[in-house]
Amino acid sequence: MATPVTGSRTAPAVLAWSRDLVRPPLLHAVQGLPATVRHIAGYHLGWWDHHGRPSRTSTGKSVRPALALLAAESRGAPAESALPAAVAVELAHNFSLLHDDVLDQDTTRRHRPTAWAVFGTGAAILTGDALLALATDVLATSAYPATAHDLSTAVLSLVEGEQSDLSFETRDDVTLAECVSMVEHKTAPLLAAACALGATFAGAPPDAVAHLRAFGHALGVAYQHVDDLLGIWGDPKTTGKPAHADLVRRKKSLPVVAALTSGTAAGEELATRYGTADADPARLAALVERAGGRDWSESEATRLLTEALDHLTATDPTPRAAAELTALAHLIVRRDA
Repeated sequence: MATPVTGSRTAPAVLAWSRDLVRPPLLHAVQGLPATVRHIAGYHLGWWDHHGRPSRTSTGKSVRPALALLAAESRGAPAESALPAAVAVELAHNFSLLHDDVLDQDTTRRHRPTAWAVFGTGAAILTGDALLALATDVLATSAYPATAHDLSTAVLSLVEGEQSDLSFETRDDVTLAECVSMVEHKTAPLLAAACALGATFAGAPPDAVAHLRAFGHALGVAYQHVDDLLGIWGDPKTTGKPAHADLVRRKKSLPVVAALTSGTAAGEELATRYGTADADPARLAALVERAGGRDWSESEATRLLTEALDHLTATDPTPRAAAELTALAHLIVRRDA
């Protein structure tokens, strides 16, 4: 890890700062939605309960807004200059979460019922649609309206990755290369866009924007490796999801596909058991680990972290922002899995 810079904040402090800075313009934007979806959006974002009463529920980590704000600061601009980018990527991210919960039939997020489980599938989908439209509008009416196209490109990539992920559920021949490509489309684009948009709002030159985009992309793939590890071995008290959640759904996640394609005896047993409905999730987790899936994902996350930080260094960032982006990157990759 980079040498600490005097005055730089810890990653948790950066995330708290990002949430506090982004909340007012985010709330202002959501208040402009039609009442039929505004209530559901606020519930999903953790601002109030299903009756509309103020809530102290977690509002999410605010990773993407933090990346946008710090990307701007890394170019010597004030964080506030990138607030439209931060708000837009947070809205787009929550669009994807609302739809993901429906697609995956997840009934819990952030330690309480998901929006679709409370308000219904159609209402949750329409609320996600509204958040995406709002994200585009935030950028289209900003000082950099062309960035709306950049966000749309990222979302289209996300949709392509989501479609691939869904197709994997009915296939037993998913390759590791296909799985990595799916993640590069589904998870990485919004983190990459957050960094690139933040840099753009800071007036950064094209080469700096490209390197910061690559920083976010590598970090996004690493993020998914860690998320997939947590989906198998994460503590439900921390993740807010049931133990072995991804295995119960027979998800073709990165460590699972690495294990299935490992050519090991454990991988072959995993393939046999993964096709049965009554397999013990704890046994499946042990097989993924024995087949090398856990070690592979952990090592890939570490490699991608190094790659991301190399791109950050190439931009010659301001010292404090560089230290805080580095701390945030390490936090993302070193979550307790």
